[in-house]
Amino acid sequence: MAVATENEAIGLPGDELIRKYVHGCHILHYYNIVDAYGHLSVRLSESVFMMSRYMAPALVTTADDMVLYDVESGEALRKDAPKGFSERFIHSEVYKVYPEVQAVVHSHSLEVVPFSISSTPLRACFHMAGFLGTAVPVWDAATVYRENPAASNNMLVRSTEMGASLAKALGPADDQGLPKYPVALMRGHGFVATANSIEMVICKSIYTTQNAQVQRAAVAISGGMEEVRFFNEREARDTGSTTTAGAAKPWPLWVAEVESHPLYKNAV
Repeated sequence: MAVATENEAIGLPGDELIRKYVHGCHILHYYNIVDAYGHLSVRLSESVFMMSRYMAPALVTTADDMVLYDVESGEALRKDAPKGFSERFIHSEVYKVYPEVQAVVHSHSLEVVPFSISSTPLRACFHMAGFLGTAVPVWDAATVYRENPAASNNMLVRSTEMGASLAKALGPADDQGLPKYPVALMRGHGFVATANSIEMVICKSIYTTQNAQVQRAAVAISGGMEEVRFFNEREARDTGSTTTAGAAKPWPLWVAEVESHPLYKNAV
């Protein structure tokens, strides 16, 4: 009779997925997608997803740092689970609406935030970020809390109501069960990225930030948006399809970068 591993005994996935998750947290920090704040999650089943406990992503190290959550409620499965992120509802509500989303990132990237508070839309202008399309939607927390005068105006997604509103900004599910818009900005806060794997959500997060850098530089040297040549719908769609097929190439490089860095420890 096979003996259950310690991970299986408490409902965690095998070491391979946890190791990949830990690498993902470290890569997000290495590329300035997250700092002490921000988080990565991965879906384990239709009803369960996994995130680290309440800690800086760069310091996530072992399976003991993992917490399992119920998609429906956004609450930890175990009553004795370590403290988790208050904004876990970003993740639970996205998983609830989009059955094929397997990983979610929430970022406070300072490269991206300016596009969430200005009249300038973030849009694809860099071939690695064609998935952004011709305009990235911006979700405004005020659309929720202005309906409830007693609600906190702290811009955080700390309830299923807020999470559901944010998930809706990603648009309807396509025929593959993925959101029409894989990325949505959050006014004065950051962005949420979605994908069908950890590798791809890291890829989209990195290239969203790099596209923001390229766009800001192009607008600055051109003297305005009017002189910048953005991708049209066909170009965005075709370059986006190419990028989503290519996460396998950069992933080993990103892992090697964090494995060789003294800050990051992966003990899985």
